[in-house]
Amino acid sequence: MRKFKRIFLIVMDSFGAGNAHDAKAYGDEGADTMGHIAEYVGQWNIPNLQKLGLANLHPLKGVEPAVKPLGYYALLNEKSRGKDTMTGHWEMMGIQTAKPFVTFSETGFPEELVKELEQRTGHKVIGNKNSSGTEILDELAEEEIATGHMIVYTSADSVLQICGNEETFDLEELYRCCEIAREITLKDEWKVGRVIARPYVGKKRGEFKRTSNRKDYALKPSGKTALDALKENGLSVIAVGKIHDIFDGEGITQTYHSDSSVHGMQQTADIMEHSEFEGLCFVNLVDFDAVWGHRRNPEGYAKEVEQFDEKLGELLELMGDEDLLMITADHGNDPTYQGTDHTREQVPLLLYAKDLKGAGTLNEADSFAAIGATIAENFNVRMPDGTIGESMLDQIQ
Repeated sequence: MRKFKRIFLIVMDSFGAGNAHDAKAYGDEGADTMGHIAEYVGQWNIPNLQKLGLANLHPLKGVEPAVKPLGYYALLNEKSRGKDTMTGHWEMMGIQTAKPFVTFSETGFPEELVKELEQRTGHKVIGNKNSSGTEILDELAEEEIATGHMIVYTSADSVLQICGNEETFDLEELYRCCEIAREITLKDEWKVGRVIARPYVGKKRGEFKRTSNRKDYALKPSGKTALDALKENGLSVIAVGKIHDIFDGEGITQTYHSDSSVHGMQQTADIMEHSEFEGLCFVNLVDFDAVWGHRRNPEGYAKEVEQFDEKLGELLELMGDEDLLMITADHGNDPTYQGTDHTREQVPLLLYAKDLKGAGTLNEADSFAAIGATIAENFNVRMPDGTIGESMLDQIQ
């Protein structure tokens, strides 16, 4: 018999908790997203995360541990190889990725790939290197506007990104080119995790700004997930933010596109207040990662977390008697660390429900898949064959 009618799983994209046991193998020894942000700002106003036990789980400078935390908390380790968005989210829902997605951060994309992309789209490729989104626009957007060429770039992630000015390149044309790129990069040797459309507006350097019309073209999950199991058993799986893109729509029953992380939290609050579903509401809040982590901006990251915390307070007030809230992350992205890449870290898991009799530390989990397994057990659903994960439901009293 289920414990909870509705589960709200919120992913604070990249909000790592440091100390991954295998961080050295990824060149990330010493990375600690939340810990280093707290050290950087000195005084962090996150009272709701504090009440849920975040500082009890991980020491945070300037944030006192809760004397009586409201919920349970645990550290989760990643079993999959890699430290990207798709790997982390897929593992949450039961998939262990044994082979990391291919990256082109050191070399740019191969000449053969670029030629095929140019021939099929009708646009000359410019860029073709590892860059941040803002830097590539400052460097090449004026050329793209003047010539109709296509800005293609990558990052430390397994991605192929294409920029297009919404006024001169046209949004639908950008999406068409990305669909072609996705088809081309299904070849094993070029198989990136995501092709991303990066539309922007502006006419000259210093004015360019990316818009919320971003679109991700992800690979389909390599197998069935907890989302499929829920959907196939008649339960709702509501996706907010990037979740639909990350799972390529597999196992999703309803989707909400978010313009920002604050918008995603407002959408979640609206769903919590007005939607009487049974199942899972799965939320990704990307700005922590995309806007602040990759740009190595700890002050901006800290303020984004404070905005999240304010909205979290509203959610706690809206929660019903049969709701469970789960807050976690998919990897780290320490904004004080070297480079601009994600960082291999443990992630937090905070759990709260109004009628919890207990609170405190749960056993450290050896996989993010503890999340999906817990959700599946709550709804008396069998996880698909080939998935991993041990449920923590019996620890939640």
